[in-house]
Amino acid sequence: MQQLTDLTAVQLLAGYRKGEFGPVEVTEQALERARGIQPEVNAFVRLTEEDALVRARASQERWRRGEPVGLLDGVPVTVKDLLLLRGHPTLRGSRTLSEQGRWDEDAPSVARLREHGAVFLGKTTTPEFGWKGVTDSPLSGVTRNPHDPARTAGGSSGGSAAAVALGAGPLSLGTDGGGSIRIPAAFCGIFGLKPTYGRVPLYPASAFGTLSHAGPMTRDAALLLDVIGVPDARDWSALPPVPGSFTEGLKGGVRGLRVAYSPTLGGQVAVRPGVAAAVRRAVARLADLGAFVEETDPDFSDPVEAFHTLWFSGAARLTERLSPARRQLLDPGLREICARGARYSALDYLAAVDVRMDLGRRMGRFHETYDLLVTPTLPVTAFEAGAEVPAGSGLRRWTGWTPFTYPFNLTQQPAATIPVGTDEDGLPVGMQLVAARHRDGLVLRAAHALYEAGVAPAVGHPGRSAVSPAR
Repeated sequence: MQQLTDLTAVQLLAGYRKGEFGPVEVTEQALERARGIQPEVNAFVRLTEEDALVRARASQERWRRGEPVGLLDGVPVTVKDLLLLRGHPTLRGSRTLSEQGRWDEDAPSVARLREHGAVFLGKTTTPEFGWKGVTDSPLSGVTRNPHDPARTAGGSSGGSAAAVALGAGPLSLGTDGGGSIRIPAAFCGIFGLKPTYGRVPLYPASAFGTLSHAGPMTRDAALLLDVIGVPDARDWSALPPVPGSFTEGLKGGVRGLRVAYSPTLGGQVAVRPGVAAAVRRAVARLADLGAFVEETDPDFSDPVEAFHTLWFSGAARLTERLSPARRQLLDPGLREICARGARYSALDYLAAVDVRMDLGRRMGRFHETYDLLVTPTLPVTAFEAGAEVPAGSGLRRWTGWTPFTYPFNLTQQPAATIPVGTDEDGLPVGMQLVAARHRDGLVLRAAHALYEAGVAPAVGHPGRSAVSPAR
């Protein structure tokens, strides 16, 4: 049987157009794959099988008539369980929420996908309220890495990353407040993009405020961003539409681009040798493709304390109305940061905002000289599942091993991770591409050039020796 789960969204749409296969067959195979990987990887909180097949049959009939709707008619997609999906509970990894309710509204990005005919396979796992960089929660347990189920998939969009990596739908919607798209994408060996803040509308508004972004986790990121990157009246901070399309802007390569390569953010980050080597090889390919590459560092020190003030305050706000009994249901680590966040004053918060504003200014000036900043996405590869930090690291919180990601939530810049190889243990390594605000298309174009040059691994499903989906 043809493995339609190996195909990208673009390839699926080409097959529909030619009549080689249809959305029903594709959806059935994607659901079979999802069911097969679930016992070992735990990528889903729920599969929406009945609804998926209803939408697939309707799509197949539209294709039969030659009347597809939108850009993604019949393409399977998964949705992180922080985003509303009409008709299904969104419990956000928490035992403090109830399934009872009307659940009659889509998040903006989900609504746009529905309008474009996408098929929703299910909701993917998240840590509780998306609070940390790995995916485990009191509600849904531990999500594991497709390459080695003993290791974490990363987080907080870990279920989405694992699902895409293993072929349970070529597209997924993730969210990113401090790296939550880029971290699991890097650990699982897929592409993930945190767009410029406001490019993808969010509703309901996040308690973490303007740190939180929604974005695509897929090789077809430009196509997905064309669909979801439009305004929605429910988000007053949403950006206006871009002229043209992100897909049309993929061509052009990187020749002539000014690229700053910062391997350690000026010596601030200890990067494992296998990670550093894989990223350096990919940077050399950028130079081979015609970019002007200079090893240099942006002018900032680690803003982690400012990030903590904003992040922990958001967590405290999110849970402040819980009774003492309900609070005991929370992830213990989340309870800890909520208690710390509740102790910050308004002046503490505004001081963190000052740090953020200065960081944004510094990066704005930096991008007057450089088109792209390139770093490792993470200094480590996937570590043991169920832990917030690597064993023996001496670190306390997930921000200790994610110093390349959260600064660019503070600055609201577009930042993507692209897989650039593996370390000495065969685990995926990601390279981060960062551009000035509103230059999402440049990030996508550079990533596309690297894919075209063969730097990123071919689309497929890693770790089949470790994770054996049902056939």
